Amino acid sequence: MPPVSLSPPAVRGAPFRVMPGFGLSLGFTVFYLSLIVLIPLSAVFFKTFTMTWEAFWHAVTSERVVASYKLSFGASLIAAGINVIFGGIVAWVLVRYKFPGKRFVDALVDLPFALPTAVAGITLTALYSQNGWIGRYLEPLGLKIAFTPLGVVVALTFIGLPFVVRTVQPVLEEAERELEEAAASLGASSWQIFARVVFPTIMPALLTGFALAFARATGEYGSVIFIAGNMPMVSEITPLFIITKLEQYDYAGATAIAVVMLLASFAMLLMINLLQAWTRSRSGGGRNK
Repeated sequence: MPPVSLSPPAVRGAPFRVMPGFGLSLGFTVFYLSLIVLIPLSAVFFKTFTMTWEAFWHAVTSERVVASYKLSFGASLIAAGINVIFGGIVAWVLVRYKFPGKRFVDALVDLPFALPTAVAGITLTALYSQNGWIGRYLEPLGLKIAFTPLGVVVALTFIGLPFVVRTVQPVLEEAERELEEAAASLGASSWQIFARVVFPTIMPALLTGFALAFARATGEYGSVIFIAGNMPMVSEITPLFIITKLEQYDYAGATAIAVVMLLASFAMLLMINLLQAWTRSRSGGGRNK
């Protein structure tokens, strides 16, 4: 009696799949994405289309709204840029060095994920206000953080740091140390090794972390409203302006501003993803040569 094979029958030219076929999987994927993403976003656009062009233009280009755009997107870009630099350094230290309390520091990176945003905003305000633990020493130097646009940047930097660290960290862990050792044996300096070996490897991850931190910052609300002070034309962010419109039952005006933020965020993320794809193609082409 021939032995019984427990392996699935192999079909020539057809790879074995554990999950159901492409048709069922694709149908479930489209249904789930439509239910979670496409339908809510389309509802925003449909509500905005109920406005006339003049009303839409007035709602999204008023002086107060434009000032909130500048603060939201400008502070988000600055915070994401800061996180790329210092988040990359934190990821490097956590991967390449051993020191007492390393696990505690590694867990501390995820604190903004676990901490409620309102609690984070109240804590930052208490620290950087005029009578706060840190603000009391900065105030005599003429540096005011709480209730200013600088406070918005601080809050957005706080909530965006884990995105960069957790994106760059696994790339550094999987990086080939042999390439660095080979470059060092050929006489390359530490700066040359970082610029020509390490940085091209982590560059796509840095761009991904930047995109994630920027996207998170543009829609942040809870941790910002406390430390910002919410002064019109000074420290009022766009998400707060949308909430104000909703409280006034101006749903069309709120969705109009949301559409502008959505399109602007999508355009910036698209540019970042194109730059990331270009960087990967360049690095891949360089390795193949």
